[in-house]
Amino acid sequence: MTDPQTQSKDLRQFVSFVVAGEEFGVNILTVQEIIRPIDITRVPHAPPFVEGVVNLRGRILPVIDLRTRFGFPERAQNDDTRIIVVEIENQVVGFVTDAVREVLRVEESTIEPAPDLAVGIDAHYLRGVAKLEDRLLILLDLESMLSSDEVDALGGLDEPASEEEAAPSPSADPDAVPA
Repeated sequence: MTDPQTQSKDLRQFVSFVVAGEEFGVNILTVQEIIRPIDITRVPHAPPFVEGVVNLRGRILPVIDLRTRFGFPERAQNDDTRIIVVEIENQVVGFVTDAVREVLRVEESTIEPAPDLAVGIDAHYLRGVAKLEDRLLILLDLESMLSSDEVDALGGLDEPASEEEAAPSPSADPDAVPA
């Protein structure tokens, strides 16, 4: 009989999802929630892979299009499209996927290191490749997907660009008393 504690140490759980016909997985512990697409507000001067921001129960979070980030062709969202919400370096971010498939339990022994050459994806995003019974699962390291500068830039998307934009113009109300 196998000790349940030993067995759980050898198993990893991943949320699997599809982008441009390819199946990817992320560690389930990094996923806060999975939501259907909601209205995305475009942000001027945001990086090209940032689709915009959403208001998720009062919290503003940037949304990244994984198709654009990976260099895949654009596709209109449909009923299968989902946003995977994760936290990276204390910044909550949504990643748009074509579809979320399932939660998979993968034995650690079936995970191979990331290949040196990954077509269409920067290799530093890759955690490895899991060999499943009937397919391969590309494992992503979401924390490596964005540089520290990109994470910092995402953090500024929900803030005004400068104090001048945040404060009303003094000429807007001639009776206003400066604070």
